[in-house]
Amino acid sequence: MFTVTYTALQENKAQCIAYDRRRFSLDLVLISFLLCLEILSDPHRRAETDGFRRFLRSAKHFNYTIRVLGKGETWKGGDYMSPPGGGQKVRLLKSALEDIQEENKVILFVDSYDVIFSSGPKELLKKFQQAKHRVVFSAETLIWPDRHLEDKHPHVREGKRFLGAGGFIGYAPNLKQMLSDWSGADSDSDQLFFTKIYINPEKRVNEVMLKFEDGRVRARNVLYDTLPVIVHGNGPTKLQINYLGNYIPNLWMFETGCTICNEDLRPLSGLQSEYPVVVIGIFIQQPTPFVTVFFERLLNLKYPKNRLRLFIYNQEYHHEPHVRTFLEYHESEYQGVKLIGPEEDIDPETSRDIGFDMCREDIDCVYFFSIDVDVVLKNRDTLRILIELNKPFIAPMMSKPGRLWTNFWGALSADGYYARSEDYVDIVQGRRRVECISLGLWNVPYVSNIFLIKADTLRTDLKDPDLFESETLDADMAFCSKVRDKGVFMFVTNMHTFGRVLSTENYQTNHLHNDLWQIFENPVEWEERYIHENYSKVLKDGLIEMPCPDVYWFPVFTDVACKHLIEEMEHFGQWSGGGNVDKRIQGGYENVPTIDIHMNQVGYDKEWHKFLLDYVAPVTEKMYPGYFTRAQFDLAFVVRYKPDEQPALSPHHDASTFTINIALNQVGVDYQGGGCRFLRYNCSVTAPRRGWALMHPGRLTHYHEGLPTVEGVRYISVSFVDP
Repeated sequence: MFTVTYTALQENKAQCIAYDRRRFSLDLVLISFLLCLEILSDPHRRAETDGFRRFLRSAKHFNYTIRVLGKGETWKGGDYMSPPGGGQKVRLLKSALEDIQEENKVILFVDSYDVIFSSGPKELLKKFQQAKHRVVFSAETLIWPDRHLEDKHPHVREGKRFLGAGGFIGYAPNLKQMLSDWSGADSDSDQLFFTKIYINPEKRVNEVMLKFEDGRVRARNVLYDTLPVIVHGNGPTKLQINYLGNYIPNLWMFETGCTICNEDLRPLSGLQSEYPVVVIGIFIQQPTPFVTVFFERLLNLKYPKNRLRLFIYNQEYHHEPHVRTFLEYHESEYQGVKLIGPEEDIDPETSRDIGFDMCREDIDCVYFFSIDVDVVLKNRDTLRILIELNKPFIAPMMSKPGRLWTNFWGALSADGYYARSEDYVDIVQGRRRVECISLGLWNVPYVSNIFLIKADTLRTDLKDPDLFESETLDADMAFCSKVRDKGVFMFVTNMHTFGRVLSTENYQTNHLHNDLWQIFENPVEWEERYIHENYSKVLKDGLIEMPCPDVYWFPVFTDVACKHLIEEMEHFGQWSGGGNVDKRIQGGYENVPTIDIHMNQVGYDKEWHKFLLDYVAPVTEKMYPGYFTRAQFDLAFVVRYKPDEQPALSPHHDASTFTINIALNQVGVDYQGGGCRFLRYNCSVTAPRRGWALMHPGRLTHYHEGLPTVEGVRYISVSFVDP
């Protein structure tokens, strides 16, 4: 048996590398006592960062005992992004070694913010013994901080050539001797100190992927085909360590899925005291479809409104009526509202800083919930779920239907832009294997559109006033870069279905109800907004009535769709005169004229064809077996009937194979009378239901007439399909 004591080193910006190199395979011998030293520093932030907690979790998993040096000391070791720096580590390590007298004691010295253990002390000691050296350092590809020393480094047959000070292991007497010459300042470079020892002949003593084993996850160095005991990511590989840390040690496995997702939760159910106060930041930075629906979903969040404060930033004059209507009816329900409108001319980056300040400066604020208006928040429990997961920074995964696009990136390219991680598709689709569900919490380098941040994090790590500012990066990328630099982990969760993100690229604002035109760009949202809730039962359950022979009646439009079509046509206003001469149609003559507006007059013909093809054609083919339609039309229009204008329509055939007639308003409420009579069958439909479609043959068999509207105004949408 042996005892393991570990003293941890946390530093501001640690060097990072995967530790399994040929010169540093961490192949150690079993010794009676293993002491691993690491120094804790706190460079103007809390010591226990997400990275340090991850480090402790992996150490605990493998039964390492942690001892921390330097806790509470102000970090004076410099900025690790540029030399000098790190000398404070050497001083603290040298001091700690003075009390160690045993000659056979082995010391492991590693960074922590960017380190995870992949195996236990037994394997660590065994691999050290196999290295057959008294002191073994990690190795790096790049020389740092003095590139002029490159020629003095010995050449190696394989592996990395240059020393890395982020991790080394050796016998206590040898480490003491190595550190005996240290007399530098805390701000001097530890890397340079150790490098000069290494290149002195008299003193000289990522290629990583996941490997899933039965009941265990390891990091595998594919370059050297080895299994590291410790994985350390430095410099450009810091993101790789975050990726590996989603799995190692055994945080996510095929057999169990996520093993830590239910740890350190903050349950809200049964909460005796009041819910935490949340500032919700709503950002409207461009013309966006379905903004009215966004506010409807915001209202439906399952969270007490008296514990919510709203910060609304609207850069678009087009959306002022939507914001104004929402606040007019609901502002009083919330604890407070701050609105920044387009007339204030505040740029988007500044607006987000102002939103953060609203939370930072409010002593009661516990969380800031940032939502862009293009987010479709389907899950009413989203805010509760994120709070209960109890992370400093967490985002719900959002996607775009039918695409692999999401609001997070799994990796970054060398220039800081999008790159696909090995597990990205698995996370998006929720599966890592066909039989294995891939759900969990994932530490990622970039999130956008929607996220939750603890107010304490905004007041400490993310207290800088210009988090979204950058001369080279977009605001969202600049923000994520600064969050990463501060050591705050950005988690995304796919454990629930939360919603989606709208496409805004081709959204036009030249109509009254522009959302009607979104059937191509955002078909899922369009369907939810405009297609009747019972339409799916038409095909699945046969929810089709036949009020007259071969006349089929089924629900297709919502009340909102009917209302928007009517208002769009009235807004356009160019109703035909109802005469036989009609220059809009081929030949210029209409036998049975109506007062109407054609779909192509308002630029809606392509969208209307898409609607007929997707929602009418399947019903046609079901009810008229053997007939196949491409839903082509020459005439599709909205008709208006008024007692003092055109109350009725004389008997006629339609210029179609079949006709679709959709009632757009409600008999008995909006008008009296009306309906359709099929003369051959002496059968009338006199109580048309709003949003329901009548489908009937157009020629030969179904000679019909429009019955008189005696009061009010009646609107119908008519399509002559397959003329």
